[in-house]
Amino acid sequence: MSQPPKRPRRQPAAPRPAQPKPAVNKGQLHPRNRHQGRYDFPALIASSPELAAFVIINPYGKQSIDFANPAAVKVFNRALLKQHYGIAHWDIPADYLCPPIPGRADYLHYLADLLASCNGGEIPRGARVRALDIGVGANCIYPLLGHREYAWQFLGTDIAASAIASAKAIVQSNPGLGAAIELRQQVDATHILQGLLHTDERFDLSLCNPPFHASAEEASSGSKRKWRNLGKLDPKRKLPVLNFGGQAAELWCQGGEAAFVSRLIQESAQVPEQVLWFSTLISKASNLPGVYSALKQAGAREVRTVEMAQGQKQSRFVAWTYLTPEQQQSWRQTRWQ
Repeated sequence: MSQPPKRPRRQPAAPRPAQPKPAVNKGQLHPRNRHQGRYDFPALIASSPELAAFVIINPYGKQSIDFANPAAVKVFNRALLKQHYGIAHWDIPADYLCPPIPGRADYLHYLADLLASCNGGEIPRGARVRALDIGVGANCIYPLLGHREYAWQFLGTDIAASAIASAKAIVQSNPGLGAAIELRQQVDATHILQGLLHTDERFDLSLCNPPFHASAEEASSGSKRKWRNLGKLDPKRKLPVLNFGGQAAELWCQGGEAAFVSRLIQESAQVPEQVLWFSTLISKASNLPGVYSALKQAGAREVRTVEMAQGQKQSRFVAWTYLTPEQQQSWRQTRWQ
């Protein structure tokens, strides 16, 4: 009796980008974020008296600051870092990006959840976890928050020598940070990872806030829109060129966010076993299809998209890994357990 023909073996499908549901309601910060609700200005002023000179009463009768005033935003950030994270000394040069701390913290908390998702639900903490911050900037914000929240170790990288110098000054001014945060300049501005990492280095995750705009003109136009949104566009008032500051490398690059992330993905594929989870913020949802296509072409085995929100602002990050489940298990056992 003849045997029925064997059915061809089904080939494994290409990895599909996972779309997990947001962990919190729309517009809310991550549950572990320290910046829930309204800011406690009396407590902030008690800790940082210099903030008092910048406090105003908003149209709703509540204490606030003029977020269109770069000096006010810098002092406000300094007060938040001191009160919530114990960072006693923090400053950045004029015209450098002054980051919104709650949103930066959210990215780190969701990255912690990402690591927990492949560690039995437990967030790995302490010096056993090492993170790579691509584009650390003069503010050094991700290493500061990540170390204070989870005691992670960081390598912060940047193409600008002035940014690295500023970040080093912050680290050196705060006792205990020098052993946890390393800073390194990428001397080749045409590359992101290539030529930067040592062959024996391993990182549990990488994070990146890529340049958003494709040109200086586009960045300037975006700044003017922010001023209008803040209700501060007064033709009689001399305003800074860019809202909240920002150097060229922080704000724009040839091809904008899409081109930068595409290059990051290409270079990540050259060091597939040196980082467990690569990740990057994606500001424009319209860039996601191109990101997924680039990741498929690069050979990413697993891709996750995590939605975030801070008030009316919607954001997200995409994370990917080249490691098989077996390699991930070995990674956990040798580094976290």
